[in-house]
Amino acid sequence: MINKAVLPVAGFGTRCLPASKAIPKEMITIVDRPVIQYVVQEAVAAGIRDIVLVTHGTKGAIENHFDKHFELEASLEAKGKTDLLEELRSIVPADVNIISVRQPEPLGLGHAVLCARPVVGDDEAFAVLLPDVLVDDEGLESNDLAGMIASYEATHHSQLMVEEVPHELVHKYGIVDTGGEIPGPGESRPIAGVVEKPSVDEAPSDLAVIGRYILPGRIFPLLAETPPGAGNEIQLTDAIETLRREEGVDAFRMRGKTYDCGHQLGYLEAILAYGRRHPRYGQGFSDLLKRYA
Repeated sequence: MINKAVLPVAGFGTRCLPASKAIPKEMITIVDRPVIQYVVQEAVAAGIRDIVLVTHGTKGAIENHFDKHFELEASLEAKGKTDLLEELRSIVPADVNIISVRQPEPLGLGHAVLCARPVVGDDEAFAVLLPDVLVDDEGLESNDLAGMIASYEATHHSQLMVEEVPHELVHKYGIVDTGGEIPGPGESRPIAGVVEKPSVDEAPSDLAVIGRYILPGRIFPLLAETPPGAGNEIQLTDAIETLRREEGVDAFRMRGKTYDCGHQLGYLEAILAYGRRHPRYGQGFSDLLKRYA
């Protein structure tokens, strides 16, 4: 059973500037809650109970968001605002642990994941969720992360979540090579590698890696041995390629949809999608859209 998820949140968020100058990009809101809360809820819905935030000294707002606020809760209780009180308390369910570790310097995604090694250990598999990306599971009985976990437990192969993207946009993504055997939605297939930002003519598929991984604890010694690459950064993809050669890595094709909230248009699309179906504001928001259409 996979119980731990690593969320790298130490980055500066340069793609979100100027909004992320003083506010962590992960705390930018989609309707009424920050992006990272949706990502944590995704992990919890998949059965994960230990959330490991790989953070930085400038990201205290994230840790505060997932901490208890005794004074605020007491004030809400005294004023009889029970709905708001319950909503605050539900941010972190009672059986979920939020654990923070620091990434002392920005040395890449692989290094950020490696910083979680003392908490996760080398003997158990874990999830990695990039908090820029929202995975929308609307209408699904169980979310795609749960499907990835089930695939890992069936095969013991590392899993990379992939999404089909328009062929003309493959140059923006890491694209998996499945050897021509394309998985259906909710299915996994072994990969022959990942091609970073290929040209349209050279892309081996239209399946893009989108920021969800299930990895074995053995990735940690591989990351520790991975030499820095461009920008003096340790790349997670290099260690995953070693895993692929030695024991196999699968691509899990998602059934839902992603929104890249680290990009302004992806963020706006997420607001449209989540806003229109919000239980409290959805109807009013839909009316506003009609007014400005």
